[in-house]
Amino acid sequence: MKRLLDQNLSHRLCDRFSDLAITVEHVRSVGLESAEDSRVWDHAAKHGFMVVTKDGDFNNRAFLFGPPPKVVWIRRGNCSTGDIEVLLRTRYQDVVAFAADMTAALLILD
Repeated sequence: MKRLLDQNLSHRLCDRFSDLAITVEHVRSVGLESAEDSRVWDHAAKHGFMVVTKDGDFNNRAFLFGPPPKVVWIRRGNCSTGDIEVLLRTRYQDVVAFAADMTAALLILD
């Protein structure tokens, strides 16, 4: 499943996962850098993306509306882009399993 990085994550992360053969896009690359969460949500659902975010509001959307899209919520305070990359790489298999679970709406990584 493709990943759409929310505006609170660096666009530089997109290129860092090319070795995993997954599609990772940033909201700014699809014209949604300053869009409301509802527009990001709709775009992700329509185009088969999983939203990866540090924004707790997507947690609420996941519970209210369910998938699609699925939401990976990164619950870390201030941290570097490198820290986020390490977290996503370390938990890669968890994200893959989450993507395959048809009933799951939210995965929390901290």
